[in-house]
Amino acid sequence: MKILKWGFIGCGDVVERKSGPAFQMIDGSTVVAVMSRTAEKARSYAERHGISRWYTDAQQLIDDPEVNAVYVATPPSSHATFAIMAMKAGKPVYVEKPLAATYDDCARINHVSEQTGVPCFVAYYRRYLPYFRRVKEIIDGGVVGEVVNVQIRFAVPPRQLDYAHPERLPWRLQPEISGGGYFYDLAPHQIDLLQWMFGVILEAKGICANRAHLYTAEDSVSAVFRFESGVPGSGSWCFVGHESAEADRILVIGERGSLSFSVFNYSPIVLHVSEGTERIEVENPDYVQYPIVKSVCEHLQGLGVCDCTSVSATPTNWVLDRILGKY
Repeated sequence: MKILKWGFIGCGDVVERKSGPAFQMIDGSTVVAVMSRTAEKARSYAERHGISRWYTDAQQLIDDPEVNAVYVATPPSSHATFAIMAMKAGKPVYVEKPLAATYDDCARINHVSEQTGVPCFVAYYRRYLPYFRRVKEIIDGGVVGEVVNVQIRFAVPPRQLDYAHPERLPWRLQPEISGGGYFYDLAPHQIDLLQWMFGVILEAKGICANRAHLYTAEDSVSAVFRFESGVPGSGSWCFVGHESAEADRILVIGERGSLSFSVFNYSPIVLHVSEGTERIEVENPDYVQYPIVKSVCEHLQGLGVCDCTSVSATPTNWVLDRILGKY
């Protein structure tokens, strides 16, 4: 079995809580180096997780002869740079979502992956979680009949950080770093899931607004889209709503019933059919990225195939950019 020796570029909250430990839990996979621009952060993560080396320069980590696979867990604006650096060094790469801050950068990543023959995977981990696998199983099984419409509704109140001075806003609210606001950070999971379930979105249009004026990025977005199957869909996102409007729901409407589920809080799946209503609870693993990381490792070890590649992730950026009117 090929032993994968991972190097992490970035070691923030996502690596700490969702993904990092998973790399050490898989047969034939270990983490040998981490990198952060902040030396103390890199040193602390390495020491706490028993990792032998740490860096403050991404190129040094990529050039480390012990590292043979790279995980990019930085803000989206640097995804393309680090992914391309790793692939040109012949090292497979696993990138946090969204793949990049723009559709054009996604195309660059795919071009280099094709040129070098080095694979690039993307952390759309919800595709691999039991909760969403159950949703897809119900839909594919025809329980609600032929799907005729899909609707996304997401609303949350502002966070305390959203009121910060512009120079201290979180990177997710700095479009030059994140690609947009909270929409570009959260909607990719919803859009990717729907394309995984219903096929590629071929048309997408949006109306964006900044209603609360807490930051420059859009805080309210409405969109319509159409899947390759012809099924129409719509979405509404509000990141500055009153708490009474808080919502995290996708509604799938079929000819024989409907199905609703959450994307972020994993509330019970609700199935409505003529026979009645069923609430379905599905547990996910403690480290939510474990199933996809396992799939990526098995792909690189020749033991399976991971379909969450940069090519499959790119249509999501296309949809996001169309909704935001980037082109």
